[in-house]
Amino acid sequence: MSGAATTNTANASPPGTAKTSILGDLASSLAAGGDLHELLQRFLAPVMRIAGARAGAVRVLSADGERLEMVSQLGLPESIAVSEKAVDRACGACGAAFAHDTVVCDSALVECARHGDGSYFGQECRHVVAVPMNHGGHVLGQYTLFYAQPTALAPDTAALLKTIGELLGLALHNARLERENLQATVLAERQAFAAEVHDSVAQTLAFVKMRMPLLEAAVRAQEGSDALRYCADVRQAVSGAHTNLRHILTQFRAPMDPLGLKHALHSSILSFAELTRVELSYDDRAPDLRLSAAQESQVFRIVQEALANIAKHAGARHAWLTIGRAQGRVELLVEDDGAGMADSPPAEAHFGIDIMRQRAQRLGGDIEVGPRAGGGTRLRVHFPDPAEAAS
Repeated sequence: MSGAATTNTANASPPGTAKTSILGDLASSLAAGGDLHELLQRFLAPVMRIAGARAGAVRVLSADGERLEMVSQLGLPESIAVSEKAVDRACGACGAAFAHDTVVCDSALVECARHGDGSYFGQECRHVVAVPMNHGGHVLGQYTLFYAQPTALAPDTAALLKTIGELLGLALHNARLERENLQATVLAERQAFAAEVHDSVAQTLAFVKMRMPLLEAAVRAQEGSDALRYCADVRQAVSGAHTNLRHILTQFRAPMDPLGLKHALHSSILSFAELTRVELSYDDRAPDLRLSAAQESQVFRIVQEALANIAKHAGARHAWLTIGRAQGRVELLVEDDGAGMADSPPAEAHFGIDIMRQRAQRLGGDIEVGPRAGGGTRLRVHFPDPAEAAS
């Protein structure tokens, strides 16, 4: 121990009932969960009482790992609570307890006096005990007890304080895991939401964007029938985007064709041919394919995005869509004879490929994008055949 006191009163051993009570309370609080800061604040009073301290403070490691930040305290003057709100992770007894994962006693208090009111450290407080809060070999914070006089801890008191530190370290570890899981869940939900918006609303708006030059040309040429047709296309697309957006905001996903995947693909093929004037061949080699509603939605969105990329970026004359089965897997091929994959595809196309890959992973499969033999681009999606899995 650093600067351990050798004079003045020795701390008596805590009664067995008090020791059992505080450990039991901490264990039950950990099992019940709840607010971590409330737990850290609540445990201070009984620990101070058992250890004979006049004040206490709890610090956890900051997000950048450089400082120890005070999250709760009891009995400290307001000026000290403010001045010691955050200290360097290597500062004084607190830093020694953190660095060496051991209970540290210190009566020098030189580093403490630099942070706060000198009349407190050295007069009202002449001794501190710093205890690490650790779990799995990692120190996640520490708590400090403040004494009016140098105090030698009884061995069983020191052991109790360290056990409490380990329990609180477990609480900090669980809180960090919960926070990381929450962040991962939020990120996944954001990505899924972005994918639904991209694959429905954004693609519909891209259709409108491609229709507008045709509408403008028809107006300039005073071709009334064509202009009216293009206006109807734009009106229908905007109405569909509005419907899809409302559905996403309420259901968190774009609506799927109620008649199923094959009907949805047929409708998309007709729209693609009308919009792009690219000749699209569709080969259904798995007419009896049965997928769940969720799987059909993922497959359809992948096809929809692949065709949209061909329309916007490929400059193709022909495209091919093939659905089949091979070696216990469903295989989806989308090919074109366009310009092929550029070294640096547009950001929108790259984002679309990432979304398709995420959808393929939800199907338990993967996606491959590369050059097509004879020129152009070949996209292959494969995932386990549900019929094979069922058998």
